[in-house]
Amino acid sequence: MKTKSNEVDSTYRLVGVSLMLLGAILFATKAIFIKLAYRHEVSSISLLALRMAFSLPFFIIIGYWQSRKNQEQEALSGRDLLTICLVGATGYYLASYFDFLGLQYLSAGMERLILFMYPTLVLLLGWIFLKKKIKSIQWFATLITYLGMALAFSSADLSINSGFLLGTMLIFGSALTFAIYVLMSGELAPRIGSIRFTSLAMIAAATAVLSHAAIQGAVILGLSPIVYGYGFAIAIVATVIPSYLLTEGIKRIGAGNAAILGAIGPVATIILEYLVLEETLNLQQWAGAILIITGVVVIGRNK
Repeated sequence: MKTKSNEVDSTYRLVGVSLMLLGAILFATKAIFIKLAYRHEVSSISLLALRMAFSLPFFIIIGYWQSRKNQEQEALSGRDLLTICLVGATGYYLASYFDFLGLQYLSAGMERLILFMYPTLVLLLGWIFLKKKIKSIQWFATLITYLGMALAFSSADLSINSGFLLGTMLIFGSALTFAIYVLMSGELAPRIGSIRFTSLAMIAAATAVLSHAAIQGAVILGLSPIVYGYGFAIAIVATVIPSYLLTEGIKRIGAGNAAILGAIGPVATIILEYLVLEETLNLQQWAGAILIITGVVVIGRNK
């Protein structure tokens, strides 16, 4: 017979599982919305600027609400604030910019598979720069992941003039810069608060993107109404909402379990890609995808 305490705990974890699944699926829609928007003559920086312009007010409001709610939190030092701004501006702004550029050359499914490799990069960067030990099973899982990537790309045109190769390099650059963001957030967020860190980092990233757009003279006004619709969807459905869903989900069920549930993300992207864009992976790419997802899940379970 279940006690009331067990029932509460079970409900708490069930909510966490639901939040993680929903957050991963919503994140998976980002590449689909971007590919759809590209059909309407919009540049990558213009679309990225729309994403940040629409999401910025939400991050400001949520950050302000959190600071009012937790007034007992210690004030950030100038060094902390500068570090958060640099992490957000480089780790999220550059990651997003490389991602939007890369999607001009790769399918949504392949993009998601490359991005999903970022935990291996977090592991390796932590080992190189923070002297964090890597378990034998994690080394093995990393090897599986990169073998999967090699298999997924074995049938692709990787010549120097290939758009596929350029797209792959850009998306891998996105995964690398996002891994830096995740690594630094793991060092800073526990001390200053995850919501405060996320809000400040995203505000810095949005400022960097909008500054880039202004300097480049990117077209923001006079675009097709449907482009604004996709920009809003990328900002709210695929950025703001899943960011906080995943944060709360990880808090409830732990990072290891979250890594397993997060594997639904690439699968969801591939399914949505087939249903919405009528694109799909070939047999070798599917085999590579299975190895990549397996490797990343093993790494997540053994943190």
